Amino acid sequence: MTEKMLKFVHLEQKYPQKREAAERRTDFDEIYTGFEPEAAADQAARCSQCGVPFCQAHCPLYNNIPDWLRLTTEGRMEEAYAISSATNNLPEITGRICPQDRLCEGNCVIEQSTHGAVTIGSVEKYITDTAFEKGWVKAPVPGKENGMSVGIIGGGPAGMAAAEQLRLKGYEVHIYDRYDRMGGLLVYGIPGFKLEKHIVERRIRLLEEAGIVMHTNFEVGRDASLEDLRRKHDSVLIATGVYKARDLKVPGIGLQNIYPALEYLTTSNRQGLGDSVPAYDDGTLNAKDKHVVVIGGGDTAMDCVRTAIRQGAKSVKCLYRRDRANMPGSQREVANAEEEGVEFVWLTNPEAFVGDDTKITGVRAVKMRLGAPDAGGRQSPEVIEGSSYTMEADMAILALGFEPEDLPTLFEAPELGVSRWGTVKIDFRSMMTNLDGVFAAGDIARGASLVVWAIRDGRDAADRIDEYLLARKEAAA
Repeated sequence: MTEKMLKFVHLEQKYPQKREAAERRTDFDEIYTGFEPEAAADQAARCSQCGVPFCQAHCPLYNNIPDWLRLTTEGRMEEAYAISSATNNLPEITGRICPQDRLCEGNCVIEQSTHGAVTIGSVEKYITDTAFEKGWVKAPVPGKENGMSVGIIGGGPAGMAAAEQLRLKGYEVHIYDRYDRMGGLLVYGIPGFKLEKHIVERRIRLLEEAGIVMHTNFEVGRDASLEDLRRKHDSVLIATGVYKARDLKVPGIGLQNIYPALEYLTTSNRQGLGDSVPAYDDGTLNAKDKHVVVIGGGDTAMDCVRTAIRQGAKSVKCLYRRDRANMPGSQREVANAEEEGVEFVWLTNPEAFVGDDTKITGVRAVKMRLGAPDAGGRQSPEVIEGSSYTMEADMAILALGFEPEDLPTLFEAPELGVSRWGTVKIDFRSMMTNLDGVFAAGDIARGASLVVWAIRDGRDAADRIDEYLLARKEAAA
């Protein structure tokens, strides 16, 4: 077992083995194998143990990365897990799906010195998978109950993180979710080749073992109003995420076989979970033998193109209006998609959808160039006149991002304050909305973002709720 750190000069950067593209494009299993103990220790030993760890500073959870890398090198795995899980409720998930190339690994000092970043995400995954295998991961059971309850609307990563933290503090916790399973986008949005569903399910089982009550198929506004939940609980946390697809207003948008990304991904994930999904079985939301065009350049677009490949599409193209260097999605995901057979059409924007009387037959696209920088310093795409052309398409998927739903209407709570973007307004110090005792966390408050930010917000919200309820209890005493 490696005993010393600072081995980046002598040891090359290595990730866990990745399955060959020809094999992985035929299934929805995760594409990376796990580290073997010696390989994990070697890669962790490349860490330079910086005095100012930029990996940690650029992690939304401020994970103690250098500490658990050193413990991994020394073979002290139970301690490594204890340090890792102290700041992160879902390390087995962030180790798999975080865009480390934009966060911790992208800011690794070794990466900046051209030696290649420490493979932080893969080591994090190895630590937590080892902890589950060894039985070190326990349900979050409190030392004593405090007699107060909190209702959480939304069973995604923000809600799960908040639930665990609140349960540890002794609260009775109820999670209400509209879907038939907890997990939110971790279950229904992210494909299995990035996050196999049993990984999420085992974490949910731990929350249930802790006494957290799960209410599935529960819609606030249908089964109870927001006010009903306020009366039932001492405090309420809104952690619904954002699910409304952004529109694309171009001619032909009303043709059949044009779908929002989340509808497409949810259908695929349900089918993989063994659910009966008529829209998949009848071919409606199945890319098999179709020419598929995905519009967008974020991680959701990457999920769509790679799902279409696995469903047996004839061809898969991804249209993005900027170039590769300016796309918001993970470059690692782009590389994986290219290996699997996706064609990226850079500097191209859809101009219209064309088709017969009802169905799409093609996408009319126009070439773009990058012009002057916008207010944020990013070059703005400009249309190249006369560059329009049509590409064949039997199915188009819109992966243009997500916006909040109209929660005041859905929750029968017109008094709930929202921003001009539709996100729930909160005081960012207290995380409370304009309604006393009602808090909000995750994408519904900050806008569409990363899972790691949702976990951070959920943890912070749990602390703010605890402070609020303890102060109220003390004032009433």
